[in-house]
Amino acid sequence: MPLDSATALPPPEPAAGLAAYRRERARRLAGDARCRANYALYQRAVRRSATVAYLPIKLDIENVSRCNFACTMCPVSEWPKGRRAADMPLAAFQQLIDEQYGLVEIKLQGMGEPTLQRDAFFAMIRYARAQRIWVRTTTNASLLHLADNARKLVDSDANEIQISIDGADKATYEAIRRQSNFARVTANCRRLNDLCAARGVVRTKMWTVVQQANRHQLPALVDLAAELGFRNLVFSLSLSDFGQPAWRARNDAVASGDSVTRAAAEALVARGRERGVRVGFWMVREKYRVGPSPRLCPWPFERAFVSSDLRVVPCCFIGIPEVSELGSAADGFSRVWFGPAMTAFRQAHLDGRPPTICRGCYETGV
Repeated sequence: MPLDSATALPPPEPAAGLAAYRRERARRLAGDARCRANYALYQRAVRRSATVAYLPIKLDIENVSRCNFACTMCPVSEWPKGRRAADMPLAAFQQLIDEQYGLVEIKLQGMGEPTLQRDAFFAMIRYARAQRIWVRTTTNASLLHLADNARKLVDSDANEIQISIDGADKATYEAIRRQSNFARVTANCRRLNDLCAARGVVRTKMWTVVQQANRHQLPALVDLAAELGFRNLVFSLSLSDFGQPAWRARNDAVASGDSVTRAAAEALVARGRERGVRVGFWMVREKYRVGPSPRLCPWPFERAFVSSDLRVVPCCFIGIPEVSELGSAADGFSRVWFGPAMTAFRQAHLDGRPPTICRGCYETGV
């Protein structure tokens, strides 16, 4: 039976569990009256108006827009020297966090490998965590053996560290994650998970983008997750198009998530349970819909993506200002959040006509 919807399967959860996430959010709200009042305004709004009275409750913040890998499904692979713009200065990050007092969560990573920024990256995590903001980040784990980075990452108190592993062996992994070193990455993952285990914390999650090149390895990837010390594994059944038709065609040609049957998915969950790994699934298509019973994308109403050069992008599935930009956060993100471009963007979703760049995340027929 084809897996036409992931709703009946375990979805991704915070690495430490939903209860841990909710506890930390409660601490954040209890410790800042402005944040608490803003969150109450957000909860009352329920995505009914394009004009909002609250600040975002979440942000994706891209500290670097450069990467040392050239992955086959990612536009960064075609950027000159794998780089789009300069890194976000620590001071600019701190100013953004201070201004956005409504935040309860951030994802600190974008179109790049965040550990390339070295100690400034860890300082960013610590700065947000000092305010009880939940911090999630994604890394390819290729640099965790350098400069004691694995320990620094754990010491930074990041709440969730997502690591991309798209192959269960050297040949498959390195064919997808070009310019990588499978042995180095897996050794770094073991080291990171050992550090977490020694401190009695669960912080990591292995994330696999399912595609034709690794479709045959899904059971082996569950085994690999267990061997590396992961207690969480997510199979992403969707490949992003980054708002670009050429990448839609390119990634559709190698996508394989639709070939995962319900029986196969349930077998992966069971295999994970036997190995002590919680297996979840992520699917974008058919997630949102417009019409009489709308299920709108939450991004325009609760968060946005701030690039390393402080440009505001609608979401992480686009992630590139040159594809879609709503304004500059250089003079304050709030001006963009409450501004005409962001308001019009929200209205388009409310009117049932989401922009072309968003339609890949909506049910067909939009």
